[in-house]
Amino acid sequence: MTPHAYLCLVLHNHQPIGNFDGVFEQAYQDSYLPFLEVFEPFESLQISLHTSGPLMIWLSERHPEYIDRLRMLIDAGRVEIVGGPQYEPIMTMLPSRDRIGQIQVYSNWLHRTLGVRPRGMWMPERVWESSLTRDVVDAGIEYTVLDDYHFRAAGLRDQDLRGYFLTEDDGRLLRVFPGSERLRYTIPFRPAQETIDHCRQFAEQSPGAVLTFGDDGEKFGTWPDTKVHVYEKGWLRSFFTALCENASWLKTVTLAEAVTQTAPAGKVYLPDCSYREMTEWALPTESQETFDEVTHAMEDHPQWGDLKPFIRGGYWRNFKSKYEETNEMYARMMSVSRRLADAEAAASDPLEIARIRDDLYRGQCNCPYWHGAFGGIYLPHLRNAIYQHLIAADNRLSKLEGMNEQTVLATADDYNFDGLQEVRLSNNRLCAWIAPGHGGRMYELDVREIRHNLLATLQRRPENYHRKVLAGPHAAGEDVASIHDRVVFKQADLDQRLQYDRYARKSLMDHFYDNDASLQSVARGEAEERGDFVDLPFETKIRRGADRVQVQMRRDGNAWGIPITLTKAVTLCAGSDRLAVTYLLENLPQDRPLHFAIEMNFAGLPSGADDRYFSDLDGHRYGQLGEELDLRDAHGLSLSDRWLGIDVRMEIDRPSGIWAFPISTVSQSESGFELVHQSVCVQPHWIVTGDADGRWVVQIEMAANCEPSAETIHEEQVIRL
Repeated sequence: MTPHAYLCLVLHNHQPIGNFDGVFEQAYQDSYLPFLEVFEPFESLQISLHTSGPLMIWLSERHPEYIDRLRMLIDAGRVEIVGGPQYEPIMTMLPSRDRIGQIQVYSNWLHRTLGVRPRGMWMPERVWESSLTRDVVDAGIEYTVLDDYHFRAAGLRDQDLRGYFLTEDDGRLLRVFPGSERLRYTIPFRPAQETIDHCRQFAEQSPGAVLTFGDDGEKFGTWPDTKVHVYEKGWLRSFFTALCENASWLKTVTLAEAVTQTAPAGKVYLPDCSYREMTEWALPTESQETFDEVTHAMEDHPQWGDLKPFIRGGYWRNFKSKYEETNEMYARMMSVSRRLADAEAAASDPLEIARIRDDLYRGQCNCPYWHGAFGGIYLPHLRNAIYQHLIAADNRLSKLEGMNEQTVLATADDYNFDGLQEVRLSNNRLCAWIAPGHGGRMYELDVREIRHNLLATLQRRPENYHRKVLAGPHAAGEDVASIHDRVVFKQADLDQRLQYDRYARKSLMDHFYDNDASLQSVARGEAEERGDFVDLPFETKIRRGADRVQVQMRRDGNAWGIPITLTKAVTLCAGSDRLAVTYLLENLPQDRPLHFAIEMNFAGLPSGADDRYFSDLDGHRYGQLGEELDLRDAHGLSLSDRWLGIDVRMEIDRPSGIWAFPISTVSQSESGFELVHQSVCVQPHWIVTGDADGRWVVQIEMAANCEPSAETIHEEQVIRL
């Protein structure tokens, strides 16, 4: 048989919910538009194109001319539109109702906008579990693309991967294409001829084979150094020219045509998996380091080629245990999803249900739920966007449930799926989530009016790539490097900025330090913890009154081996934007002063801007939020963000020292290693001595005063249109 093969080129274009408008525009100018301009003249070529919902909606609003050009290519049969879940969630993270709903909503949108109903879908981050098959088929999808890595993990050999396969669950059949990892690394980083030679090898070994390339469209212009390489130096044009010159034996086809023109290569049941790099990133850091060391040590072993397909890393769901912040967002999302399902069952207003569902689906966008070569969970603006939409959905659900200015609630449940009971205090202004089992900390504080979680913080923790940071930057060389191979510092001296936190960066965390502890020792994590109150459980009571609720937490612990009882109460009143926090220390020695501090953290208040600043209670400014403060005999502190439109005000009923300092991470992104401001830590502290009864009391009022800015109001309008 004459050697011949089919090549499916599948592009995945995506920008996440919450990304900056300028990033969308830059990616459009650098990747999406120039790719189309180079592709259009090559009339014999076909591609399958997936554009995620957030990006496609943005394109339809900002660049309708792009949509028009795309529609012409669709009508000409040159572009197949590939669907998927509308806001690009990891499918395994969702309940079935949301998996099906996201896919169907986006299919309907594409049908209305482009006149086509997709038969295939892009599987976000190629995260796969067999149970997805039923939901994907029930949503109207016939085929999808994963990685050949999935198939090798099922025991298939490279020579077996000559087309698409059938898989099945509960009697539903789905066609699955194995995307080539080899092609992911040659396109566009190696000369075009390498890809042609690889395809020719397949054509000779398996005439009629179907090869699939499926990867990010941003690697054609947006990834570092690729714009010059792909367009200015002409790589993409040379690649398309090579495909046309070899069209006698290598034909580009869409996924739909491959299904129509070729038979399945077989049937397979794939293990829970994702692409190779993702399985490595999902491992705990120490295990990831071991995995790297062992696999590199084995590369020269004569049997490594036979063994390698069966060696893989971790499981995507474990990002929820690797990063507690991921679990917090996930649990919050699941709570909204369940409440929405209840509201639908109660036959609530369909239009309002649709608005709530849209916010829920936006809050499921995958990017800040994990971390690897991309910023992910380390990017505050992406975390904030998730909470913005989940809080917006919560606000609407609460109104459907009857919440008004007289409503104030206290409920207890295992809200974050840790096997312990958490407490939720809420009214029409605030919603506070408290974990008595973990030091009585407050781990979420939602300001409803501006839809912002003041505790969308991030704990600094070791990452496997920090070894590269400590080794320093190095040049990538003359060739364009994949983002997985680059070591670039976006700021100087990042190796000096690595720091790790012993505990989560939340609020109402109770510390006992040495009496000579300083701002510098606490900010650098050098101050010794002398008590056992930060992370151990508190006994808890909930009190409910006509217009207020209170959670009271008590722990019989110790500091320096001295038995101490610490009681703290958090009170929320109906219609109030204030939390009253009262602390009582008992059994204090009268002959030994103790250094006591209460840690608060505030997220979403960026540093480095004059309109984000500290001030005293009279409005006198201290400086930007990225600066350090060491106040004495203060009665409070205010943190302001004029863009967000909020003043967080802390009033303390006794003279206090107050430390404040920024929390920044050294993290990895596609453009290099960077320092990212995460939150501001504020710690009121005292040298305490018990009274005649060994008691000491302080009360702190925390207020979240909102005055939404023009930018915030405009964003609300854009979201709702």
